[in-house]
Amino acid sequence: MDLRKLKTLIDLVSESGISELEVNEGEDRVRIVNSGSTAHAGQAVYTNPAPTQAAQVAPAPSTPAPIADAEEPSETGFVARSPMVGTFYRAPNPESPNFVNVGDTVKVGQTLCIIEAMKLLNEIEAEQDGVIKQILCDNGQGVEFDQPLFIIA
Repeated sequence: MDLRKLKTLIDLVSESGISELEVNEGEDRVRIVNSGSTAHAGQAVYTNPAPTQAAQVAPAPSTPAPIADAEEPSETGFVARSPMVGTFYRAPNPESPNFVNVGDTVKVGQTLCIIEAMKLLNEIEAEQDGVIKQILCDNGQGVEFDQPLFIIA
């Protein structure tokens, strides 16, 4: 990716007040995270990820699953929260199995779900090792910034 384009993206994140921007261009991926400080424009992470198919994610047909109400989590433990506003998906596409289910053991960095925001598919990764105790969102549900998604214990 062109360095001038990268600088423009960093300036855009800094001036707009958004907390995070991710751009995919071919095999290149740029993720810019605003640190919240006006003195620091943002942190750019430039990676070349392993090849994956970018498929348009559509809501999968709902199947009965033990999904609790997001208002009252019944389990205690680490709460994985949404880093952005978007649409929550449990699988990469409707034909694929869910990334995680209740009772699955997860490691730091393992993909928990996808949140689609502005036609970009953002993989949400586990920030802590543990076991998925509760899934607090339905597949295809809209989520807000900082909304609880999973309970990991």
